[in-house]
Amino acid sequence: MKNWLICIDDTDDIGTKGTGEIAEEIAHLLQQQQLNKTEYVARCLVTRHQLYVHPDIPYTSHNSAMCFQLESHLDFADIKQICVTHLLQESAAASDPGLAILDMSSSYDISALIAFGRAAKKTVKTKEQAYELATELGIDLTEHGGTGQGIIGALAGLGLRLSGQDGRVKGQFCLGDYNQSADIEFTVADIVLTSPLQIVLSDSGEILAGDERILLTGKVKAVYRQHMFALLVSRHGSGWVNASKQTLKAY
Repeated sequence: MKNWLICIDDTDDIGTKGTGEIAEEIAHLLQQQQLNKTEYVARCLVTRHQLYVHPDIPYTSHNSAMCFQLESHLDFADIKQICVTHLLQESAAASDPGLAILDMSSSYDISALIAFGRAAKKTVKTKEQAYELATELGIDLTEHGGTGQGIIGALAGLGLRLSGQDGRVKGQFCLGDYNQSADIEFTVADIVLTSPLQIVLSDSGEILAGDERILLTGKVKAVYRQHMFALLVSRHGSGWVNASKQTLKAY
């Protein structure tokens, strides 16, 4: 069983299926191929990583890459075939898809990869720079249509996910009886027990204790911080409330 980190970018166009949805579909397809079909497979959470928004960079709406970690018995060839087949099938005609696959057990310069990801959040990077680094680090980086510009974001997304301090988790979470129709309180311990989330984190960076009470209201969304999937919360009177949509925009 190996751990893989997979990232895609630039697969969509206005009015088409989003890159995050395509990433979730790829993760699901890969998990379906586990050799032992009775084995429990934990849900692969996809993280969205915001990249630089600049006139020289083509993007659909937000310029973000989508990344997930996979634990699998599959070998590299099978993983890549499933990824590429789905990308070719689902990517928008006008898109420039890129795919990056990292064997997390391999020996590579993680600091260089993280540095590339962080730089891609504030500067314009080139395909040549991305290919050069991928070759140096032994990362499989390929383009699958259009200009292939998405390879830049795909490689950057790997680095940002590995930094452990970047990304918003795609989708929302269902916790117990909470269905958004009425606010409800949970303890931190309850939240961790009934969801894939690992910690509850204040917007100032504090990990909350298990007995702290959280008021859930609206959509429950998460971020990737301190190398964990975290529910982000803000102060609410003497307690806490899940972070607002406005607060989450910064992530």
